[in-house]
Amino acid sequence: MAEYKNLILDVADEIAVLKISRPAALNALNSETLDELDAVLNEIEARDDVKVLILTGGADKKGNEFKSFVAGADISEMVNFSAPEARAFGIRASKPFFKLMEMRQVTIAAVNGFALGGGCEIAMACDIRIASDNAIFGQPETGLGIIPGFGGTQRLARLVGMGRAKEMIFTCDNIDANEAYRIGLVNKVVSTDELMDTAKKMASKIASKGSYANAVAKAAINNGYDMDIHNAVEMEANLFGVVNDTHDKKEGMGAFLEKRKGELTDF
Repeated sequence: MAEYKNLILDVADEIAVLKISRPAALNALNSETLDELDAVLNEIEARDDVKVLILTGGADKKGNEFKSFVAGADISEMVNFSAPEARAFGIRASKPFFKLMEMRQVTIAAVNGFALGGGCEIAMACDIRIASDNAIFGQPETGLGIIPGFGGTQRLARLVGMGRAKEMIFTCDNIDANEAYRIGLVNKVVSTDELMDTAKKMASKIASKGSYANAVAKAAINNGYDMDIHNAVEMEANLFGVVNDTHDKKEGMGAFLEKRKGELTDF
C-alpha cells in the first residue's frame, strides 16, 4: 500500500476509511492532495477486499476531529491562478471526484465540521452523505469573485434542486446540518460522537449485500439519471439480465427459499 502525505487510509472488515489530513489547512484541497486522492481511489477500486469507502476529514492541529471535513480548495494556491491554470485545477479535481461517483465501491461521506467550497463538492461526489450535527455546508465562491469549480454548480442542483442551489451559490450563505438534511443535501444527521459508528454500521450493512449487484445498481442509477425514462428502463432491464446470471443471484434466491443466510461473494 502506497504512503500518502495528505491522506490516511485504514482498511478493515471490507470497509476503507479514508481521511483527508492537512491539519495546518483544515484539510483544504491543493493539487498535491487531489493527485493523492486520484491515486488512492484507483488503489481502493482495484481491491476486492474493499466493498465500501468512508471518506472523512482528519483532525486539526489541536487534535479536534470535528473542526473540518474539508474547508475548501486551497486559496493560497489559487490566488495567482491564470484562467488556464484555474481550468486545469478544476479538471484535476474532477478526476478523483468522478472516481468517487463512479467507482464500483459504495462511497459514504462522513462529514465532520466545515464542508465548504471543495469540501461540499467532494461530499456531493459520494453516493451517501452522513453529517455530524456540527457540520456546516456552503459554496462561498462568488464572494471571492469566482464560481464553484469542482462540480458544485452541477451536483448541488441535482441534489437539492435548481432554486436552492442558486440561492446557496449566489448568497454564499452557509447552512447547518439540519438544514442540509431538510433540503436533501445529506441523508442523515447524527451527533458528533455517533458519526463514525453510524457510517461504519451503514457501511457494514451495505458490504453484507451483493457487492456486484450494488456496483451494477450504482451504475444504473448514475447512468440513467439524465436519460429519457424509456431508455433508462431498457438499460435497467439489460443490467437486470446481467445480474441474473451470477453466483450471488443463485445463492441469494436459493438462501431465501431455503430460509437461510446467503453467502454473497461476487464483486
